[in-house]
Amino acid sequence: MTPTRILPDLQCSLLCEEIRQEITGNFILVGVINFIRVPQLPVVAFKLSLFNRWTAGVGQFTEMVRFMAPDQTTVLRQGEVKFSLQDATLHATNFTIFSQVEFKVAGAYYIEVSVDEVLKLRYPVPVILVPPQQGQQPQGQPPPAPAS
Repeated sequence: MTPTRILPDLQCSLLCEEIRQEITGNFILVGVINFIRVPQLPVVAFKLSLFNRWTAGVGQFTEMVRFMAPDQTTVLRQGEVKFSLQDATLHATNFTIFSQVEFKVAGAYYIEVSVDEVLKLRYPVPVILVPPQQGQQPQGQPPPAPAS
């Protein structure tokens, strides 16, 4: 008897600066993010990309991803994509783009990945405030005017 539905396994989930696809179909992940270090808060990330790969499932599914604030209840961004796996030996690769994400405070933000409302993975993305050292100016800001 052939199964008609098997919930897939999440093979990987990586937050990146960018995801590109070669003409061969292979993916290139640019800037895999371990943490986000910023010189000041609040700050806005122009674009963050989430790469998810599913395997060992059979059927049609809905992936839901959420980017959560440190309070663990505020959803900053979310995305949903439908995908299918015809055979348990196949895989499906999904990616979600989070644009204009504002980080108001330092702390652990969270990525949550679910399939058909079953949470598969939840992991922290630390945002670390590292002010410039004395004598250095944050990027994009003019130097102070000389004292008169």
